[in-house]
Amino acid sequence: MIRAEQDGSILTLTIDRADKANSLTEAMLTELADHVLGLGSDVGLLILTGAGDKVFSAGADLEAAKAGLAISPAWERLSGAIAAAPCLSVAALNGTLAGGAFGMALACDMRLAVAHANFFYPVAKLGFLPQPSDPVRMARLIGPARAKLILAAGARLTAEEALAFGLIDRIDSDPLAAARALAVGAPDHVAAIKAMVP
Repeated sequence: MIRAEQDGSILTLTIDRADKANSLTEAMLTELADHVLGLGSDVGLLILTGAGDKVFSAGADLEAAKAGLAISPAWERLSGAIAAAPCLSVAALNGTLAGGAFGMALACDMRLAVAHANFFYPVAKLGFLPQPSDPVRMARLIGPARAKLILAAGARLTAEEALAFGLIDRIDSDPLAAARALAVGAPDHVAAIKAMVP
């Protein structure tokens, strides 16, 4: 359910469960994190994307969420691994981003999305707290008031609103191709530049 494909210095991880809105199980979160934690020194660009053209990820699989996935440390392990990766990381959002899947996208260095994507994180409505690092990363990107609008008030954003807020960095008809076009420079040089940006 996770496809890993490396082409030169580009590693693409695809959530491949389009029939289930690319919803995530604990095993999928673990597999994603293992890939990121095991990045080779030859990887200069990490791309996260989803299968299909409607949903990047709906967050936790419904049955898995009922079994406790919503509060699993696997989410933080994944987002922490992405945030700490020395390579450039890009979320190529092929569709809607929802719920816990926000964590991996927020941990990326940048986010590119299709125009029809929607963004919502309905934790308050569902009676859960967001993963600990998600509000911090979201507030850094869009400010505390807008983070509360999404997390506490349950606001749903269009791609245009997300771009205006600073939640995403660009709208593109093919975010995966746009992400691949960002691959420039040797991996060690990319890592050095990334380390210079606070």
